[in-house]
Amino acid sequence: MDCVKQVLILCAFWACFPGAVRAQDYMQGDLANEPLVDVSKVAPAIVIDLRYATDRNITGHPIYPAGMKCLLRKGVAGRLKSAETILELAGYRLKIWDAYRPSHAQKILWALVQNPEVVADPNKGGSRHSWGVAVDVTLVDLDGKDVPMPTDFDDFTDAAKSDYKGKDPVVAKNLNILKNAMDVAGFEGMRDEWWHFSSTTWRSYGLVDDPGKLMEKEAAPTATTRTASASPSPASTPGASPAPQDPRAPQH
Repeated sequence: MDCVKQVLILCAFWACFPGAVRAQDYMQGDLANEPLVDVSKVAPAIVIDLRYATDRNITGHPIYPAGMKCLLRKGVAGRLKSAETILELAGYRLKIWDAYRPSHAQKILWALVQNPEVVADPNKGGSRHSWGVAVDVTLVDLDGKDVPMPTDFDDFTDAAKSDYKGKDPVVAKNLNILKNAMDVAGFEGMRDEWWHFSSTTWRSYGLVDDPGKLMEKEAAPTATTRTASASPSPASTPGASPAPQDPRAPQH
């Protein structure tokens, strides 16, 4: 499929669903307690490869616990599913390198780097990853095989900037497709990391202190008697710290 056709597919999706995603950007309300969901259940076609659960990251060792799930806020996961749908039409799939990041992991990264231009200071709002509103993604083909992209994960050289300056036309095309799909789905990129995207609604959220309290509860079995009571709403569970006024949370 040539590049022109891929662009047309993206434009067609946008034309068919005018404002369906971005309308949420203008809704008022505090989303600090919106539940976290398991991305593998929301969008099972997305490939998950959490790099901080492996030794293939800047630290050289795992900083996530074994069996760490790929989590995002429910609304953000829905947007990511939209991006996956767009990309599948163009012959690609998403691979996630990072999503929700526990605060203890952010502290490890900060202790290693201590450069606010690269890693967010956990004492000053932390990373948008720790809010459950940011995701690090790349592209794979429909068979799940990696496609050429500018760099690997956790590359902090100029080659990792979202404004690709290289001369490989395949890399340039793939990166442009990724950025376009994420933009249409309601995400904004980051200048220094081509793989990093935040939901455009991130200001409505806050730091997740205890992910367990914000996990969306599975649907209860169908009631067999009239006295069966409904489960309490996870949105009412105080598991997150509200976002401060006019937040400026660093992204990585």
